[in-house]
Amino acid sequence: LNWTVSCSSENSFYLVVTIYQLEVVMSKVTKQAIEEQNTERVVDQDYPLEHVPKSARKSLLSISCVLVGFTFFTPTMASGASLGAAFKFDELILIITVGSIILGLYVASLCCIGARTGLTSVLQSKYTFGKAGAKWADIILGGTQVFWYAITGEYMGSLFAMALGLDTFGWKVFFILFWGVVMGITALYGVRAMAIVSYVAIPLMAVLMVIVMVMAIKQAGSMDAIRAIKPSSSMTVTSAITVIVGTFASGGTQAGNWARFAKTGKTAFIAGLFGFLIGNGVMIFSGMLGGLVFGTGDLIELMISMGIVFWALIILTLNIWTTNNATAYAFGMAGAELFHKNNKKPFIIGGILIALLMAILGISNYFIPMLNLLGTFVPPLGGAIIGDYFFVSKGRIPKLEYVTFKTWRVAPIIAYILGCAAAYFGGLFNFGMPALQGILVAMITMPIIHAIFVKCGLNDEHEVAENAEYI
Repeated sequence: LNWTVSCSSENSFYLVVTIYQLEVVMSKVTKQAIEEQNTERVVDQDYPLEHVPKSARKSLLSISCVLVGFTFFTPTMASGASLGAAFKFDELILIITVGSIILGLYVASLCCIGARTGLTSVLQSKYTFGKAGAKWADIILGGTQVFWYAITGEYMGSLFAMALGLDTFGWKVFFILFWGVVMGITALYGVRAMAIVSYVAIPLMAVLMVIVMVMAIKQAGSMDAIRAIKPSSSMTVTSAITVIVGTFASGGTQAGNWARFAKTGKTAFIAGLFGFLIGNGVMIFSGMLGGLVFGTGDLIELMISMGIVFWALIILTLNIWTTNNATAYAFGMAGAELFHKNNKKPFIIGGILIALLMAILGISNYFIPMLNLLGTFVPPLGGAIIGDYFFVSKGRIPKLEYVTFKTWRVAPIIAYILGCAAAYFGGLFNFGMPALQGILVAMITMPIIHAIFVKCGLNDEHEVAENAEYI
């Protein structure tokens, strides 16, 4: 813009000063806007309160590695060992296959929903249960992951202290704090950092499982000798399948947190099925071999007792790391939704601090009761979400910005309560497979109760704008 002003020198001076002041103000406003945009990009890099855009989607390999890394969890081997002591080899193969298929299909369905919607598990809960109902999902899903972080932290601290000959309370606390902080750092940097850790850890875990199989066959003498081993304890088939499904039913309910970055629902379904059918199944199988031959499923501890300390600690560290950073990420996402803050980092840090305190105080003493609670209250949550998305919403939901969410959606809450009751009483009276029936009852009753509400003229849906975009 070229222009000329004819005025006195005094007025020209004031005009120049005014223009200069205006430029300074505009510069500050522009700088502040840029800083806010940059801050927003940093805060939103994992999209805790919105749909993941197509531009942020990742490959099948990346998502699969995160999910497989999540399921490659050494304590899972202990579950396999408990099965190994109760059944013959051929029976175990069938039980592990059936249990892994059930778990894999459940998790894969939730992964598919996550990728289609681009939403975290807790935001999916907001569509299903309403604003207030989603807060329960935040608490129970976030709380379970804080609990798991504490369990793995205590496990890690104990094994490191024992392996290095520093088996005192002080050193145990040191290792709990050290690894608890280090492993939480990758969760702060999101899915990309978690995938990098998984790329390193998965091959080493695969090596561990091959070592276990070779050691077991060598110890037994042959595969025929393993197949001939007689059970030393008893367990029903339904209980055995429950162990397999229940081991990761709670964590699997939140698999959508990572699968939402998949490019398509089909990609996410395949990644979820691969991670929880193959990944978890192989871990159970390795632990089962250890239980059959060595009488223990904790192969890390077995390796340490055999003097293979260095590799045992390397494999232990990477193994727990892939699970713990996913765990911390999950409770960070739950906290962000609970307090409606578009930043997961404060909640990851806060959750880690709580988990470390629990680990130091000995949370593992309450492991079995907590596991039973998780198997009762978490899987029906996923069942209600699946039933609502596929059978009520028909696989299409409006985008967040077009929805005025109800405080409560009563039909899904009733379905969820019925699912919890099915799981609880199944466990109480040793009937059926508690985790599985909790999922199925919630999933099946969800559309039925919704249809009854519609017949009775009861509005149980969120308010959606007329020009809404659906995904």
